[in-house]
Formats: sequence, C-alpha cells, structure tokens
Amino acid sequence: MRIVIALGGNALLRRGQALTAENQRENVRAAAAAMAPLAREHALVISHGNGPQVGLLALQGAAYKPEEAYPLDVLGAQTEGMIGYMIEQEMANLLPGEMPFATMLTMIEVDSEDPAFDDPTKFIGPVYEAAEAHRLAEEKDWSIKPDGNKWRRVVASPQPKRIFEIQPIRWLLEQGTIVICAGGGGIPTVYDDDRKLTGAEAVIDKDLASELLARELEADFFVMATDVEAVYVGWGEPGARAIKRATPKAIQSYEFPAGSMGPKVEAACRFAARTGKTAAIGALADLVQIIQGSAGTTVTEQAGELAWHERSSATEAIDP
Repeated sequence: MRIVIALGGNALLRRGQALTAENQRENVRAAAAAMAPLAREHALVISHGNGPQVGLLALQGAAYKPEEAYPLDVLGAQTEGMIGYMIEQEMANLLPGEMPFATMLTMIEVDSEDPAFDDPTKFIGPVYEAAEAHRLAEEKDWSIKPDGNKWRRVVASPQPKRIFEIQPIRWLLEQGTIVICAGGGGIPTVYDDDRKLTGAEAVIDKDLASELLARELEADFFVMATDVEAVYVGWGEPGARAIKRATPKAIQSYEFPAGSMGPKVEAACRFAARTGKTAAIGALADLVQIIQGSAGTTVTEQAGELAWHERSSATEAIDP
C-alpha cells in the first residue's frame, strides 16, 4: 500500500520547547519510531511542517543584514533540506541498512492571481508591539495583523496547483525509496508575465499541499499525524466528542478552527471525495492503529453513518 504521511509541526517542535537542534532531533526520533513499522510493510512518502524553522532562519537573516533578508521561498527550501536530513537519518537508524531514502526539494506552483494575495492571513515570524509592527510594515512593505494582544506579519496562503517534481518522486517510489518531500507546503513558485518561474512571498498550507501530493501519487491512504488523537466536535468544551469515522459530507457539516483543525479536515475531505480512497487524522503515536482503522478520525465515502469514539476528552494542543 502507498501511504502519504503529513507530519504536523509538533513532530519537530512541541509547544513551549526551544527551537534547538537537540529538541528537533529528539522529536524527529520519536516520529521515526512511529513511522518505521509502516515503512517495513508499505511504500511511504513523508511531508512535514516548517513554520518555526522558517521563522528562526528569518530572524537570523535579519540580524545579519536586515535590508537583504532572504525571501520566504528560499527559506522554505533551506528548511526542506535540514528537516529532511534529520528524518532520513533517524529513519535509517531503525530500518534495514539497504533501505533507500531521498529528500526532494519540492516546488509547488501557485496562481499569481489567487485571491489569497489580496488578503494575507498566514502568520509568520515573531510577535511585535503595535508601534514596532507598524514601523516594520512601513519599512519592509509587510502586511500585518493583530495576533492576540500583539501584532505579527501575515503573508498569503494560496492554493497549491501543481507539484513540479512529481515525476522524479514517482520514479523514486517505484525503486522502493522512502521519499521526504513537499515540506512546509512546498516551495511556493509562480510564473511571471514573461513565463519565467520565480519564488512567491507566500506560504502554502502544508495539509492542502500534502493532499495534492497524495492525490497525484495515487496514494492508497493519506494520513495527517498531529498531536491530538482525533477530530473533535466542541473542542475544549465539557461535552467534546471525537469523530471516529465520517463521510466528507458528514464531517463538513461541522465547523473547525481555520488555524488548526480546519485545513486538515478540508484536506481529508478533498482526498476522500476526489479519489474514493481513505484519509485520516490522528495522533502521531497512533499511526499503525490509524492505518488499521482503530484510532484517529477516518474520512471516506464508504464510511456509512457518522460514528463517534466511545470515550474521548479534548485538551488544548497546537500544531504549528
């Protein structure tokens, strides 16, 4: 079976942790332990988040030469290599020595006319006091929005259209390679007026990009591994319930937060509705059980009636 696993940001950095190489390595090691049993039996493609890593690189670049800061597409490419290296190494420590791995820098096309460019919504980088945020916005031509009682930069989050490296990813899979690709939603790229390819100052949602990857690879199963055990209705409320199984239509009758579970549910519904196959959302530690259908939230056109987990409790979590 061909499985695409989208690792949430918590696979690399847990809430409140310092963004150190040691912490990232420890978390990647735990992710590798969860994925290794599947890699022994199935063809795996792995994508991942990169938000904190891009933010750190941006701060480092600004400290060096603020007027020559690297653009987001270049920072995204850098993090794909760094995170892919860690995943490869930790997976290799758990699997047979002859198992091949490859990390693919992945450009994903977006439309320069995408409405998202007119209304940036994706928070990136550190928080600022209002005066400092407005000064930076004026100086750097940023868009900014309030984030709680602080302010942050926002960029567009356009829809993914096409994965440029899909053919070599297919070739690698056919040779039995575990492929790490489309990290952080891929490297956002657009065609300019002269049909020249260039980077875009944007961030593609990692779950929607991973769904496109799974669909174009004709994956049998698409799973988004996060830090909660299932999709909850009434998250954080006393009567919260976890969905065990649902059709796209049934789960879309509920609303989920745009900044956390919403994109995952949308991605799961797209995959299930467009392919007739299975998507799932659940805890990283439960990956094997999620594939078996005994954990997480499964979204499929064959789900029948909406089913709930018998016992569940929602606690606050974050998936950067």
